[in-house]
Amino acid sequence: MNTINVVEDEIVVVGLGEVTASRDANRTLTCLGLGSCVGLAMYDPVARVAGMAHIVLSNSRGKSGPGSSKYADLAVPMLIGQMQDLGALTSRIKAKIAGGAEMSPARGLGDMFKIGQENVAAVKSILAGVGASLTGSETGGSRGRTFRLNVGTGAATVSSAGQDIKEL
Repeated sequence: MNTINVVEDEIVVVGLGEVTASRDANRTLTCLGLGSCVGLAMYDPVARVAGMAHIVLSNSRGKSGPGSSKYADLAVPMLIGQMQDLGALTSRIKAKIAGGAEMSPARGLGDMFKIGQENVAAVKSILAGVGASLTGSETGGSRGRTFRLNVGTGAATVSSAGQDIKEL
């Protein structure tokens, strides 16, 4: 009798304001329900190190301590640091982002509540500043998204209710 072993990926949910790095090829890092938040997926194809951040707001404005990884200006360097600890080099990191939607536009208030756009702009600016290459994005609009990153392959996908899964 032949036995077939099937190994399923372990889903690791990266919650609001969390940052996670991994070398475990059987893991899929996942940000669920990205609205105005931005999911940042990073991968070093040589070291085979992946990381994901679930960014809630663009700027910490000097805040630090517990929960500070929810801010783009702190989460991006934190994630790069975790990946470097696992053998990644910033110069090889490929980044992809998803989210940054405007979930509840406030009419008559102009750009006052453009949190999604601010988050996307901040992440892009910080990535450029550290020399990480942005190779894919699925941002804006008014739909929530789920963002997945396969640690073993670096493949990133985005899905949204009623839409096909898109590979970035």
